[in-house]
Amino acid sequence: VARSVQVLRQSQKDTSFKLHTMPKITIAMVNGHAVGAGLSLALACDFRIASEKAKFATAFRNVGFSGDFGSSYYLTKMVGTEKARYLLYPGATIEGEQALAMGLCSKVVPHDNLEEETMKIAEHIASGPTLAYTRMKENLNRAETSDLATALDAEAMNMVLSGQPRDHMEAARAFVEKRQPTFTGE
Repeated sequence: VARSVQVLRQSQKDTSFKLHTMPKITIAMVNGHAVGAGLSLALACDFRIASEKAKFATAFRNVGFSGDFGSSYYLTKMVGTEKARYLLYPGATIEGEQALAMGLCSKVVPHDNLEEETMKIAEHIASGPTLAYTRMKENLNRAETSDLATALDAEAMNMVLSGQPRDHMEAARAFVEKRQPTFTGE
């Protein structure tokens, strides 16, 4: 048992934890079923774009498992404890629009446009201030477990640090010149 626990813990750290904590923004594109650990990995991403045909389910109960890859953590944070229990215990399947209303995904798009819509969002984000995004993600992840004073301290530090790079200077110039900034990641 100890060896199996160790292997699963490492696998979870290498995937779910890494997706959630890496400095890059992660987007899950859900074009069908996100079930069990697949759901957990999608939930580990910063947000999810789903097809109208997408279905979300924990399904752990169906195979006699308790859940892994952060399912209980992510579900509780996203939908609250009561809805997390509803998704885990009876193994309810939630479709696209219901998942959107519940907070499991950020956007639902027509199935045939899923890749195009997701790539538009990804390209828009990629054209932005990558260093500031890293600090935003740090702030958001810290806020999940911190008190307000700790979150404010971290925000103050990251705000000052994000004002140092060239990208901030470019954004300030672009604002004054009434144009879109060109970010370089510097």
